[in-house]
Amino acid sequence: MELGPRVIFSIGPVDVTETVCFGWIISICILIFAYFATRRMTQVPRGAQGVGELLVGFVYNMVKDVMGDVSEKFAPYIGTLIVFLGMGSMLGLLELRPITADLNCTAPLALVTFILIHYNAVKAQTAVGYIKELSSPYAFMLPLNIISESMFPVTLACRIFGNILAGVIIMSLVYSGLKTLSLILAPVPFLQIAIPLPLNFWFDMFEPILQAYIFCMLTMVFIDNGRHPVESD
Repeated sequence: MELGPRVIFSIGPVDVTETVCFGWIISICILIFAYFATRRMTQVPRGAQGVGELLVGFVYNMVKDVMGDVSEKFAPYIGTLIVFLGMGSMLGLLELRPITADLNCTAPLALVTFILIHYNAVKAQTAVGYIKELSSPYAFMLPLNIISESMFPVTLACRIFGNILAGVIIMSLVYSGLKTLSLILAPVPFLQIAIPLPLNFWFDMFEPILQAYIFCMLTMVFIDNGRHPVESD
């Protein structure tokens, strides 16, 4: 597997990579699922509606536990984010390159979170109040806090990017090594059949879900902290 995303096609000077294509496919799949889950809703949920209600209930409860009374406002965004990141990170199960192994995917999502954090902080505290918070407890802390805040989207984007990309690299090395060893012993790469399964479970299922959850949890915590600043003595 290549380290960087492959270019699928080009539109003039613009290269459309597999990250963009897979991202659109995932978005379309989410829309299709939402359509079938809500097309014929019944009192007793079945099929897609049942799965959808379980997912929506889980997301709303999670957001309510962290953000309290504004859960209905932010739950749709958090729910979409965790599903998109989870599905995009588990593409390795299909022998495809995860879209979150590309900073071009994680950086814009982290930027949206960054904007939401500071927009809601200013909305809750007013611009003057927010500047006072960043200047707390001493005025000279303002530029330091601004630098610290500006680093948050960088670390948020790189956290999921680094973990997913590391999994891609490790699995590529494992499969390559097992193939080489297998061909030494037999004419078929038989060692690739079962040996990598525990690593596949970790890097292609557990790690993507964990990283998507962490990304969304940090998003909720920092937005809520901006809305409810800690009072200084």
